[in-house]
Amino acid sequence: MSNQESWRFIDLKVNDAYTNMAIDEALARARGEDKSPDTLRLYMWKPSAVTLGYFQSVEDEVDVEACKRLGIDINRRISGGGAVFNSSYGEITYSIVTSENNPLACQDITSSYRFFCNGIIKALSILGIESEFKPINDVIVKGKKISGNAQIRKYRAVLHHGTVLVDFNAEEMFTVLKVSQEKLKDKLIKQAEERVTTIRRELSRDVSFEEVRKALYEGFRRSLGVELKPGGLTIYEEELVQECRKKYASHEWIYRR
Repeated sequence: MSNQESWRFIDLKVNDAYTNMAIDEALARARGEDKSPDTLRLYMWKPSAVTLGYFQSVEDEVDVEACKRLGIDINRRISGGGAVFNSSYGEITYSIVTSENNPLACQDITSSYRFFCNGIIKALSILGIESEFKPINDVIVKGKKISGNAQIRKYRAVLHHGTVLVDFNAEEMFTVLKVSQEKLKDKLIKQAEERVTTIRRELSRDVSFEEVRKALYEGFRRSLGVELKPGGLTIYEEELVQECRKKYASHEWIYRR
């Protein structure tokens, strides 16, 4: 019988932006209260969303009318960083929640990012893509970004989350993120396509989300050095999700800056 440490694995599910952010916060709160285990969660977004870093302004970063027209949600993370376009067809997002006392997380910020992002690097390697960590929070392939990540330490827990690009549409991204002039937009689209890459582009084939999901599971299992046991949210976490979701869906939260 294995004495390897085990973490809970919450398998890939699709939610709207408000629910996804509420689950991340609920997991962090429950973990900080020692009411839930260390957890790896995989998720996707439907509809697509723009998520702002905690300190950003909707007015400065987002074309609200374009989002309304295209049916794209706007939300705000509790973590910092920049505005991200979370595509419903282009990415898998993951979150890791552990105690602030976990030796894996009790490092300087760069080392902590490097450790957690190693799961992405191993997953990409399983798929046949060589990648590397670029401080402070990116994973790159041949100099191009394929994963961006953010982290917050709150509620006596560490919440680390990030995206893995399976596909990418720069034009759609810059339609909903604010760009001052059309000319500039064209330039930024070109730059983004030169600076960002995806799993499908690197492998030159239509890689399925199921294949990526399996690789992420195995990559994080190896990098964390733990057994990943499938599980769901506890009743307490479900209650926290309902409470947190009201906040994330509120005008006050989204437009607080």
